[in-house]
Amino acid sequence: MRATPGTDTRPTPSLWLPRLAWGALAYNVLVILWGAVVRITGAGAGCGDHWPLCNGLVVPQDATVHTLIEFSHRLTSGLSGVLALVLLFLAFRHTPARHPARLGAVLSFGLILLEGLVGGVQVRLGLTADSTEPARGFVQGIHLANTFVLLGALLLTALWASGRPALRLRQQGQAVWLGGAGLGLLLVLGMAGAVTALGDLLFLPADGSTPIETVKRDYAATATLIENLRVLHPMLAILTSAYLLWMASRLFRLRPDAQVRRWGLWLSGAIAVQMLAGFANVALKAPGWMQLTHLLLACMMWLVTVMLVYRALTALSLRSPSTVSGVQGQGA
Repeated sequence: MRATPGTDTRPTPSLWLPRLAWGALAYNVLVILWGAVVRITGAGAGCGDHWPLCNGLVVPQDATVHTLIEFSHRLTSGLSGVLALVLLFLAFRHTPARHPARLGAVLSFGLILLEGLVGGVQVRLGLTADSTEPARGFVQGIHLANTFVLLGALLLTALWASGRPALRLRQQGQAVWLGGAGLGLLLVLGMAGAVTALGDLLFLPADGSTPIETVKRDYAATATLIENLRVLHPMLAILTSAYLLWMASRLFRLRPDAQVRRWGLWLSGAIAVQMLAGFANVALKAPGWMQLTHLLLACMMWLVTVMLVYRALTALSLRSPSTVSGVQGQGA
């Protein structure tokens, strides 16, 4: 049986390891969405300024609705840490030394810890609920960027645990910086989106107001920094989408692989759907359900982009040395 370029025919080290990795990835997407529910409902201060305790207690008593929402988010986030720890244990138990799944598991666990730390800082500094401090926008952006990187690490861990080849960054020509720039732009776009979502929550556009009127208000003398930055997200979305579409086309030219083409098409579709969701979000004045939809699509778009870049950087793995050198010459 002939191997498809960019795949790995090695047996997977353990059935439980890839299953847990894929499950952890899906679970963390749900945790991210529930975290957005906490922000949208204003329940971020449901446990006061206590962290990791809730109102000074392990289990809150006489809890309000906001307390229950925030406490449940902490419980689900804590379970993410447990899953990452089990994933780390299985990776080191069932894979040989220097297996890429070990690296992925270590990165995933470290990013989960950083995720909790950033959330704790946000709570301890009071950057929750109705806080309009500029620092809240900065922390919110860092939180989102770390979340995206975490999802990427979990995706790679799942791929490596399933027997897919490791990444090789050397001798990849243009593919490395093309993919790196695309992922970097998406992180910046996501951070700007987090600030915009925060602005839509704290400074909801007035009923009947047009987008132009909202922009004018965002730059009034009394406007805050969070309002000033709100307009950046749609501008960055257009520029980033244009680059990603060009990147997908360019990567396929450099790596004429069926899977690279497939994920490029998926990315094009994801961009189209996300742009429509973005326009709907503005037109509807950012209702909670639309913000959740927009965030879910952003997560999917990030994962599709990571998958595209991964396939482009592993498309040469099982090709002959002559083919590899020939394609590298095209990207040089």
